[in-house]
Amino acid sequence: MTPQGKQLDFTGQVVNVGIDVGKRRWDVRLVISDTMGPRFSQGPDPETLVRYLHGRYPGARYACVYEAGYCGFWIHERLRALGIECIVVNPADVPGSDKERVHKNNTVDASKLARELGKESLHGIYVPPRWALEDRTLVRMRSSFVRKQTRCKNQIKALLAFYGFHVPAEEQERYWSRGYIRWIESLLMQEPTGQQALQALLAELTFLRSQILDLTRKIRQLSRQERYARNVHLVCRIPGISLITTMVLLTELVDIARFPRPDQLISFVGLIPGEHSTGDEQHNTGMTYRRDAYLRYIMIEAAWTAIRSDPALMLAFTELSKRMKKTEAIVRIARKLVNRVRFVLKSGELYVEGVMAGRAT
Repeated sequence: MTPQGKQLDFTGQVVNVGIDVGKRRWDVRLVISDTMGPRFSQGPDPETLVRYLHGRYPGARYACVYEAGYCGFWIHERLRALGIECIVVNPADVPGSDKERVHKNNTVDASKLARELGKESLHGIYVPPRWALEDRTLVRMRSSFVRKQTRCKNQIKALLAFYGFHVPAEEQERYWSRGYIRWIESLLMQEPTGQQALQALLAELTFLRSQILDLTRKIRQLSRQERYARNVHLVCRIPGISLITTMVLLTELVDIARFPRPDQLISFVGLIPGEHSTGDEQHNTGMTYRRDAYLRYIMIEAAWTAIRSDPALMLAFTELSKRMKKTEAIVRIARKLVNRVRFVLKSGELYVEGVMAGRAT
């Protein structure tokens, strides 16, 4: 009889797994207790990876990491459900050598992730729960359709200008009203092909308008659900912030408690200046490229509305505009708005104009 070999046991050891995720293939690198382990490729399937780890390194503690991007957070959810530790990192926050930046490929990225995870130099980003991600998708979808509608309107205006159609004076003050669209529909091109092109654009505009209206209704319904209703009531009382802006804020932030300090929230939104300094030289690079694009845009738009309805913000904007450009001044107003949002969400108090302005800014 041939004696059986000793059974593998990695109890007490940590297997760090760096995954460079792709649509069709994952490149994986392992680091076992500070020692570089094997690298391999597999299909995009968490269960396959977990079976491999349990089969080759039984008894170990497994920790996985991958970069946020196209694949979202479903891999994180699945691995956690299978009992595997997992974090998702911002690609810009992964340390690396100049050689790794010059000779970049999937294998190098996976190795870098596994190595840095083993060094405990990586910090995972906040991963919202699934329900929050799906709510966010609905709100972002409306923003996407609004952008498509703007593009479609610009195409129609460009076509009219190209063929010499001038908008009547009585229609210029009600751009994109029903009357204005009926006027466009009444226009006649010289050839059937031109008429068909114009009708195609108008059909697209009609479709986009109907979708935006439907999405707006669904977002209103969502805002009345228990998990949002109280916070919607609080935030909508702040001057300049509409229901749609409120839902963008709540679905992007998800949990205000993850921002213990006001500057952390301001930084997350992206309303801080970037800096590139060395030695005695200091260079301000304008607003940081690191931001939540949806939040920064909508909060600056809300700030322009707020200065027309809030005397305190109008006064602050006027004073700021004396020493800087208005586009820079409005960013500072947007910061004040963000601080007000944080204040009411953290305190649970209704915003009272003129009373809480000083406490929330």
